[in-house]
Amino acid sequence: MFYNRFLRRINLTISLIFISVIVFGQKIDTVLNNGTYKSYFNYTLKEPVYVSYTLYHGGGDCDRSDFNFKNDTKIKMAKQKDYAHSGYDQGHLANAEDFAYNCEMDEETFRFYNCLPQTPNLNRGIWKVWEETIREESQTDSLEIVCGGKFGKKTIGDKVAVPDYCFKIVKSLKSNTILHVLWFTNKVKNNTVSEIEIDKLWVLLGYKIVI
Repeated sequence: MFYNRFLRRINLTISLIFISVIVFGQKIDTVLNNGTYKSYFNYTLKEPVYVSYTLYHGGGDCDRSDFNFKNDTKIKMAKQKDYAHSGYDQGHLANAEDFAYNCEMDEETFRFYNCLPQTPNLNRGIWKVWEETIREESQTDSLEIVCGGKFGKKTIGDKVAVPDYCFKIVKSLKSNTILHVLWFTNKVKNNTVSEIEIDKLWVLLGYKIVI
């Protein structure tokens, strides 16, 4: 277990030296890879633009009651106090329960580079419903999952960006086809989700993601 954690720390350290790049017009300042997921991080937003990971046979019995979000890098990003009294949840992108078969990996989902401010109605509602649906699909298929946000001008705390919308892309690695492209509103009330075509998502985001 220690050796596996050591390797993940090396991967994360190596990722931190990446030079800022432009990915299809969207600024990605660094890619954080801790061995469980990759976070495509933007310094100005102080959080990820999106996160990607693979999932097969997700779920398990790991106890997450003592896990809390933190920052294990030297990058300036969101903190607990930014969320305090904001009305927003610390919304996982790479879902914690997906990795509950391995408590070490599960704990590593509790990072602020795997987190976006989501309304309780979204995070505990339709977003969670789809997390459960996708995890069930992972019992019979290996999935590539990308999820992130579309940002406006709203912030919380020390200028931590709040997405107006969130999205998920789910690809079957068995059939090499896109299973779901989901577009969620991130509003205090009346959160909605739409299944859309991948080309429409690129238009809504203003950039493309290689998946």
